[in-house]
Amino acid sequence: MKIYVIAGEASGDLHGAALMKELYAQDPSCELRFYGGDMMASCGGTMARHCGNTAVMGFSEVIGKAGAILDNLRFCKRDILSFSPDAVILIDYPGFNLRIARFAKKKGFRVYYFIPPKVWARGRWRVSLLKRYTDRVFSILPFEKEFFPRYGVSVQYVGNPLVDNVMRHKFSSVGEGDCTIALLPGSRSAELRFLMPRFAAMEKLVRADSRFDRYRLVIAAPASINEREYLSFLPSNTSIKIISDRTYDILKQSDAAVICSGTASLEAALIGTPQVVCYGFGTVTYLLARLLVHGIRYISLANLILDRPVFRELIQYEANPDAMFRELCSLLFDTDVRERMLSDYRELAGRMGGCGAAERVAAAIVDDCKK
Repeated sequence: MKIYVIAGEASGDLHGAALMKELYAQDPSCELRFYGGDMMASCGGTMARHCGNTAVMGFSEVIGKAGAILDNLRFCKRDILSFSPDAVILIDYPGFNLRIARFAKKKGFRVYYFIPPKVWARGRWRVSLLKRYTDRVFSILPFEKEFFPRYGVSVQYVGNPLVDNVMRHKFSSVGEGDCTIALLPGSRSAELRFLMPRFAAMEKLVRADSRFDRYRLVIAAPASINEREYLSFLPSNTSIKIISDRTYDILKQSDAAVICSGTASLEAALIGTPQVVCYGFGTVTYLLARLLVHGIRYISLANLILDRPVFRELIQYEANPDAMFRELCSLLFDTDVRERMLSDYRELAGRMGGCGAAERVAAAIVDDCKK
């Protein structure tokens, strides 16, 4: 059995690695070729091309990296034809992967989509592409199992791989005591440009308040980003620490967190870290996003899944240092706020289900390919 896997950014690389391990577990003789990152490479198989720094956020970034993205598209199409797999598995990364889905399906390959586009928020026209160009969609969000069938898309809710990641992680201390405030500014360059200056300004407010004397501020940095990228936004006398590749351990040890909306926010909720979510764009991107995004009240997955504000979302102009500081005060010093949030987290964990998402996806694909 030959399978081609495509994941275009850090979170997709993580989920792709988990899926590749399960594919090998269920069919040790399978031949895997992939477009992905270092985590997928560590599982074996053959890397066709490293996804590199092609993850984009916002319209200006898309334009800036259009050449590299188009080159990767052309490469993947040629490479799929050359490899001639039994199946193509697409993981998230919709702008890229939906184009590959159309190409692969028209060439007669089985196409599976793991972690489909968030069409319930924007780009609902993409539902027709999923219906037409995929054989099966594997969803990781509970409410999607009702959404997609309304549009005729064959979907299987497999649980969320983040549950596996959190439950199987062996937590360890990151040192220097237990009083920690985690800062997660995201991994894309546009996210760093938006949040890091605000974190630097918030640090001044924290250090001016004696209640925070025992707290340290720690940036949980992914291994893919050099520490210098964060330091370029911080003053030379900053007390903010930067720790790479220990996000789960930092969140577990933290009393509160300020997080860029995305996967990390859901991970913090599953780990049990009280949080405030912050998100913002460039002005043009923000105005366009307001026109394109519709029908949702929240941007954070935990709030979307429970359909209520489990934690505060500070978006665009609300995501300022003063508001961040006020939310931190509430999370750290208001017992009722903390207990209510932790109770909501427990309900969220129940909705998400247990471990085994990648295992279920691999089993379904292997079974299909053997028919």
